[in-house]
Amino acid sequence: MNETMNATTSQSIIALEDKFGAHNYHPLPVVLTRGEGVFVWDVEGKQYFDFLSAYSAVNQGHCHPKITKALIDQAQTLALTSRAFYNDSLGEYEKYVTNLFGFDKVLPMNTGAEAVETAIKLCRKWAYEKKRITENQAVIVVCEGNFHGRTTTIVSFSSDPDSNKNFGPYAPGFVAIPYDDVNALEAALKLPNVAGFLVEPIQGEAGVYTPAEDFLTNARRLCTENGVLFIADEVQTGIARTGSLLAVCGNCTCENKCERQTETYNRPDILILGKALSGGVYPVSAVLADNEIMMVIKPGQHGSTFGGNPIAAKVAIAALDAVEEEGLIQNARRLGHIFRKEMNRIIETSDLVVKVRGKGLLNAIVVNDTEDSPTAWNLCVALKENGLLAKPTHGNIIRFAPPLVITEDQLLECVGIIEKTIKNVELRIKNEK
Repeated sequence: MNETMNATTSQSIIALEDKFGAHNYHPLPVVLTRGEGVFVWDVEGKQYFDFLSAYSAVNQGHCHPKITKALIDQAQTLALTSRAFYNDSLGEYEKYVTNLFGFDKVLPMNTGAEAVETAIKLCRKWAYEKKRITENQAVIVVCEGNFHGRTTTIVSFSSDPDSNKNFGPYAPGFVAIPYDDVNALEAALKLPNVAGFLVEPIQGEAGVYTPAEDFLTNARRLCTENGVLFIADEVQTGIARTGSLLAVCGNCTCENKCERQTETYNRPDILILGKALSGGVYPVSAVLADNEIMMVIKPGQHGSTFGGNPIAAKVAIAALDAVEEEGLIQNARRLGHIFRKEMNRIIETSDLVVKVRGKGLLNAIVVNDTEDSPTAWNLCVALKENGLLAKPTHGNIIRFAPPLVITEDQLLECVGIIEKTIKNVELRIKNEK
């Protein structure tokens, strides 16, 4: 296939989406057709390192053979029953996931946003029936800069104009405080009718904002002292991404699996999971809590036709197995340290990049420019040309989150691509002045 035909192939596919699809995303100009491990290939056959991992859904790598086999095997047997009947896969998964994360019960859903909505409903119902807050008066404290999804309830407490402008009227019952502000949280939890505190352990979409090491510990303590549910949204940060099974595990140092040591584990009252819970091959999310909280939901009060279907159950078990069997927690922790060390080395001589932050293999660099500048976008386009795919978030921040199966040699190769690209873009900017 010649270059003209190749270009036409990508351009025609992009044009097709542009014409017939809603314009609710702004993708990089690359058309992917295949993935394996840390790599993806475009329709012209060019290979790239994937440094987004489908927003951390593909922690276990693209087309992981164990997860893919579980999907295929179950799809050929029984795909969906709805929850009108029992199936022979769900109970096995429920036992597995509750034992792994240390909760009494799990409520299975499909997407991250659905799981967050479920947690909100669960928190409110608990508040009215257990804490005896006056009905319809419950308040949930959230953080500014949050990203918990895009449903109408969730965007009601977003501070991002792109998420909520012209989507009102907004749902009441939420109070926003600055992220990583213990004093603001302490004051907010003393307000009347507070039922829960909903927080991302690291704010991924906001630019991988990583809080002070004691923030989650203090949040857990303050919620306990005030009789408020601590709700951890680990849709993006969970399943080994930050170098622990969960980001709320703190500075975990266990080597075989996350043992949730009491001195480091800031155990939430409600845990929200998604994305990598399926390794990215199928929509699977979950809300976990103990009986006192979960059992306020009675038959008919919440559900999902696809939630807890046999394929989802088998896929999630395989995805979680892969994390432990392949040491992805430890790999993310070790390589994350290397990546940030290398980025800081690059930053020392860079006029373009001013900061790196993150934990494990969830990291971001901050470009020395304004949010409305195209510099970060142009840098990502240049990275694409050099064989690495990443995407800006909030204008001048680029998130780097490769699949956790990446090796040290591959990571260092990617560091070389990033360094080369930054230097080339800096030179181009200098020549244009």
